[in-house]
Amino acid sequence: MDFIKPLGGQNQTSVTEFVLLGFSVDPKKQSLLFAFGLSVYLLTLAGNLAIIILIQIDQCLQTPMYFLLGNLSFIEICYTSTTAPKMLWDLTLGDKTISFVGCALQLYFFVTLGSIECVLLIAMAYDRYAAICHPLHYTLLMSQKICWGLLACSWAIGNFNSMVNTALVFSLDFCYSNEIDHFFCDIPPLLKLSCSDTSVSQMVTFNLSGGIMIVAFGLILLSYIFIVSSVLKMRTAQGRSKAFSICVSHLTVVSIFYGTLMYTYICPSSSHSMEQDRLVAVLYTIITPMLNPLIYSLRNKEVHGAVQRALSKYRG
Repeated sequence: MDFIKPLGGQNQTSVTEFVLLGFSVDPKKQSLLFAFGLSVYLLTLAGNLAIIILIQIDQCLQTPMYFLLGNLSFIEICYTSTTAPKMLWDLTLGDKTISFVGCALQLYFFVTLGSIECVLLIAMAYDRYAAICHPLHYTLLMSQKICWGLLACSWAIGNFNSMVNTALVFSLDFCYSNEIDHFFCDIPPLLKLSCSDTSVSQMVTFNLSGGIMIVAFGLILLSYIFIVSSVLKMRTAQGRSKAFSICVSHLTVVSIFYGTLMYTYICPSSSHSMEQDRLVAVLYTIITPMLNPLIYSLRNKEVHGAVQRALSKYRG
């Protein structure tokens, strides 16, 4: 099959399919990577599905906080499913090719879902701000209408960011080579592969995607400044401890997610290698979606109670 076809009578060529080089060509290492990747992917699906089901069946979890958490779990399932199945397929069969259209779709959904998660994490920070700083007005500040508005806003921003970036990246020429030095179609390795001038795409990625990340991270930090200020004014140590424990899970997820994304999309590409990019990408595409259900449930008494009630109903 021809992966690269000539463009008319010109000397340039156009890529029709890409090859994802992935992690390793060693069959033994590929077997270990497959076992690890499959285990993590199944744990991700199981953990996030469990969170969604618990929120749906338990009346005590029918609150704005868990409405947002349930949507985050849904996004995590979709987010990791844009990359993990293809990666596992490549490790199993060694067929590392992906069509031009398939690559574009993978990038589109990956950027969309990642951007949605950025905005959802702002919404979850706002929820904690409303609950701790304005408890008497919480039902007004986090009404059902506002919750759905925050969700719609996250989807609108995510799709807009992805449409612009995907359109710019795949309007470039990919000449002479179709080998992507990554395990999925992402913006940095695709820009390195292009033989066109990528300055516009790089500028848009930095300003648009980077802007979303920086603004989102800034708003989350701002909300926690107000939260910490309110918590320190509480009279009892028990109240302060409870308030901080509510926020620890969210802050942990924010630190891992934004830290790895900013490293990849905002730090200069010359400061890190593609090998480092692949390892960091594993964190935010595969590991973080698996850890989120654990982080949000391990220290959460309401989730523990919901699990116990669900188990008692099942046994009864």
